[in-house]
Amino acid sequence: MDTIESIILGIVQGITEFLPISSSAHIIVVPWFFGWGEPGLTFNVAVHMGTLLAVLLYFRSDILAMATALPKGLLNRTPLADPMSRMALIILVGSIPAGLIGFTLGGRIEDMFHTGGNGSLALAIIATMLIVVGLLMLLVERKLPQHREFERIGWRDGVIIGIAQAVALIPGTSRSGSTITAGMMLGLRKEVAARFSFLLGIPAVAGAGLLETSRLAERGLPADERLPFIVGGAASLVVGYLSIAFLLRFLQSNSVLVFTVYRCGLGVVMLVLIAGGWL
Repeated sequence: MDTIESIILGIVQGITEFLPISSSAHIIVVPWFFGWGEPGLTFNVAVHMGTLLAVLLYFRSDILAMATALPKGLLNRTPLADPMSRMALIILVGSIPAGLIGFTLGGRIEDMFHTGGNGSLALAIIATMLIVVGLLMLLVERKLPQHREFERIGWRDGVIIGIAQAVALIPGTSRSGSTITAGMMLGLRKEVAARFSFLLGIPAVAGAGLLETSRLAERGLPADERLPFIVGGAASLVVGYLSIAFLLRFLQSNSVLVFTVYRCGLGVVMLVLIAGGWL
């Protein structure tokens, strides 16, 4: 991957990691559109680090509060007394489903969607998930009430939204799309569901990043990949931070309709291209 490709895909990753439109689908489709090769390990590590830093920086106050409250609560044997200590534990419990699925089925998912051996079938699944989750997101918004605040998030919410995060390991689903939808189904306000989604994603993104970083450390970072690594990571960091800020503000007073239209449009175009043998 050259520097320009790394910047463009870093921007794409920064936008699609946090907006509910599926980063994995775009990282597969965009290189195909431009005729580029499959993004390699170096790129994956760079953008994972970039998007992780983006969410850590944006939610630094929440993270610091949880990191301070949880040890104090554990030492005092009252980890559920402080709201932020309790929230930290809910996030940890909610991260278990994605961790289990990633550990047991991650290799199969990687082979299915990222090796190129399954071609049209893999792309058809991605397109279908784009459409299905997009329509479900709009249906939930229109048919179910969303009024609960962040402080009302409980264990049941953490587990259910955590399961939705695990389902998002299927490309095209969108981690933010599935978790925000699950949050809205549970009655959370859209922006509250998004906030919890981003905090819940920290352990998952950090875990994936650490795994890929260890693989990169074993292989080493060639000199010609260092600049793409830096600029790709920087692009995903800056754009990811802006995407978080945009989405949280947008959802306060706007519908998810625009994301549904985009997802369904992209999914339909992909299915047409697959049927015509162009994709």
